Amino acid sequence: MPTTRLLLNRFTAALLALVPWFAQAETVQVAVAANFAEPIKAIAAEWQRTSGHKLNATAGATGKLYAQIKNGAPFDVFLAANAQAPEALEAEGLVEPGSRFTYAKGQLVLWSANAQRVDAQGEVLNRADLGKVAYANPKTAPYGTAAVQLMTALGLTAALTPKLVQGESIGQTYAFVYTGNADVGFVALSQVFENGKLKSGSMWRPPRNLYAPIEQDAALLKRGANNAAARAFIQWLKSPEGQALIRTFGYEV
Repeated sequence: MPTTRLLLNRFTAALLALVPWFAQAETVQVAVAANFAEPIKAIAAEWQRTSGHKLNATAGATGKLYAQIKNGAPFDVFLAANAQAPEALEAEGLVEPGSRFTYAKGQLVLWSANAQRVDAQGEVLNRADLGKVAYANPKTAPYGTAAVQLMTALGLTAALTPKLVQGESIGQTYAFVYTGNADVGFVALSQVFENGKLKSGSMWRPPRNLYAPIEQDAALLKRGANNAAARAFIQWLKSPEGQALIRTFGYEV
């Protein structure tokens, strides 16, 4: 029986060795801008694999997430589509001081699910047969604000207004185009770009000087200040590994 006792002792020791790992594992609740909905899936999978913690993400329009956080929504980390919302929460005392930083710089693109529809210069916007044009609500979605700025800079606001269809978020805007309910749409590059290439359809990247920079800020919320997973996730986003993964979706960091 000594062999049986030895095996039992080894098994018990192995279980005890795992206890600290499980005891330290926590869950981080992340409020994430809709343009980052796809990247956060890849990021969560990689981060959970290497950290042992768990990540739950809730995606939506930045303005709506801001309102939810202000009204007590149980989030630990906020990944916004602009700098203004996290900055406002910081001023209101809802962000851990010194935790706010820019985790990504987004790009606006004109996209169609039809691979032949959008040309490299965006001239499709001047075509007589142009159908519905989707864009996000500029009151709650920073990419919607960028789309309005772009249309104004191109002098196309009056011509496009009768054709515009507004999405509640950049996620819904993408869905309008993807399902064919809009001919083209102003969406985030990250929604149609992965591993350095366009996933499907056709797109035009407008010159960056035609709309204000889309600097996307992250912040550790007061609720997550004592959450080891939340702090670890914030640090991982800043790491070379995190930044490299974010770049694969077309963002600058």
